[in-house]
Amino acid sequence: MKIKTINLIALLVTFSSQLFAQKNVVVYDTLKVNPTISFVYPDTSNNLYLRELRNTYALDTLFIGKKNDIEKVLAVLNWTHNQWNHNGSNEPSKSDALTILKEAKEGKKFRCVEYGIVSSKALLSLNYKARILSLKTKEVETAKRSAGHVLAEVWSPEFNKWILIDGQFNLMPLLNNIPLNAVEFQRAIAQNKDFKLVNIHGEVSKKEKKRYLSFIYEYLYYLDVRFGERGLSKEETAKIDNKMSLFLVPIGAKEPTVFQRKYPINYALYTNSIKDFYKQP
Repeated sequence: MKIKTINLIALLVTFSSQLFAQKNVVVYDTLKVNPTISFVYPDTSNNLYLRELRNTYALDTLFIGKKNDIEKVLAVLNWTHNQWNHNGSNEPSKSDALTILKEAKEGKKFRCVEYGIVSSKALLSLNYKARILSLKTKEVETAKRSAGHVLAEVWSPEFNKWILIDGQFNLMPLLNNIPLNAVEFQRAIAQNKDFKLVNIHGEVSKKEKKRYLSFIYEYLYYLDVRFGERGLSKEETAKIDNKMSLFLVPIGAKEPTVFQRKYPINYALYTNSIKDFYKQP
């Protein structure tokens, strides 16, 4: 009888811990579509900047022996991750991939922002559609610091969907061997799905996965992408209603107007629609 009581208590403690650890799924609109929303991507073959980036760093060689989108994207992700060590305070003299890489070779270290820029531009130069993705916490307006994180997403023709990649941490999330976008990743974490975090070397350890999830989850609330990727001539000026970014806001959440108390968010067109945010390029 005593053993049964102990087992029952242990079961209740486990169940309570699971409830306490459960996270909420962030809900967005899954039906509405705004036909006026569109994104501009450069023509890789004719864009001189991307051609210079590809040739200067021999990026074509990253795809040698790679058989599918996951292998190719992970190769670019790994290459980006190894160009410098992270420093959350340093900024390049100019926010473009060539400048960042040049200054990284001189020994400079950069933020998550620069990993997002370089990984997206490298993939663009290799004929993928890619974009910088800015994540923001629910407390984006009131937090003094650490309210945002920057990574990238790339369109996979093979899976017909957007894929999340984090250059700072060299990670891509997979569920049932299918890469996830940011919204899917948030849902997978909240629902405690059996997803993997992988890089070019394979699945990361449980310890590394736990450490990353404790960092990334709070950022997967507000999502922000530009209508045209910055630093690529005419694509840089792509705007809709004089706004240069699309800001995905959860249903019922406030549309934030300031970042970390003092930086105005006056550049964004707001939407609750996943279909708007994740339009096929």
